[in-house]
Amino acid sequence: MCGRRSWKFKESPVNRRFVAAAVATVFVPLTFAPDAPANPAPPPPYVDHVEWAKFGDLSSLRVYPTASGRQASLVATVDTEAAAWQEVLALSPDAAMPGMYEQFVCHWELAELGRPGKTSWNLEPWRPEVDDGTLIATGCNPGGTEEPF
Repeated sequence: MCGRRSWKFKESPVNRRFVAAAVATVFVPLTFAPDAPANPAPPPPYVDHVEWAKFGDLSSLRVYPTASGRQASLVATVDTEAAAWQEVLALSPDAAMPGMYEQFVCHWELAELGRPGKTSWNLEPWRPEVDDGTLIATGCNPGGTEEPF
């Protein structure tokens, strides 16, 4: 081996234990570490306020998200979505109508991607209940265009 040193690991019970301890020190914490999201969701509140609006016989619940709500919707975890919906229900218990939750989830998951900064996310009880694909294809507004009011 002309001038090159050949480092060999000297086999011994002490060295084997040292290597095993070093490997365990590195890999055990990585193996059992809890999963953490790359971008954790910001804390609540997610909804600033809600208000009902009317146009003729049609009504719309306007949900005004906070800056945290807008950021959290981009992370879109089940926990933050549920917390935000509970805030909506706390502010307007009558929002618990068929189709309203599904519209909220659609806005929660897509509004900041499709129309960032939209003033309010509008939920309408008069809209038909549809499958997720139709809800997404209609921009969260099944049964007609977004309300004119």
